[in-house]
Amino acid sequence: MNGLAQAAALISAVVYIAAAPLEMFFFGRPRVRALFRAEAHNVADVRMWAFCIGFRNPLAGIGAIVGLVILWTGDEAVGRAVVVTALRYMLLASLAMGIADLLGLWRPSGGSVLGTVGSSLPPLVALVTAAF
Repeated sequence: MNGLAQAAALISAVVYIAAAPLEMFFFGRPRVRALFRAEAHNVADVRMWAFCIGFRNPLAGIGAIVGLVILWTGDEAVGRAVVVTALRYMLLASLAMGIADLLGLWRPSGGSVLGTVGSSLPPLVALVTAAF
């Protein structure tokens, strides 16, 4: 796995880990919902969903970091497999956000675009560059 793929994987991991506490613990704050471009007329009804999504994000991020550490400490095949698995999860999860928006499930409509691009671009770059 080349340096660009590794850097993009690390950026992906950091983004996913950094978003987690905002989703898990601070989603009730209007500024956080504005950051995520999410409207919630009854925050209490969506907090559980935000917590669950927030909990999954650091698992993917930590998985990518663990894979990188394995890669750097000598078992390249295993490290690469772990990193690629975490990156695929990140990419598919972020694309699901965009699909939810297209299906009309995101409020406001179109609100997921920045989040979808921001959370899918680094893992996509990592996966594409890892192929070379």
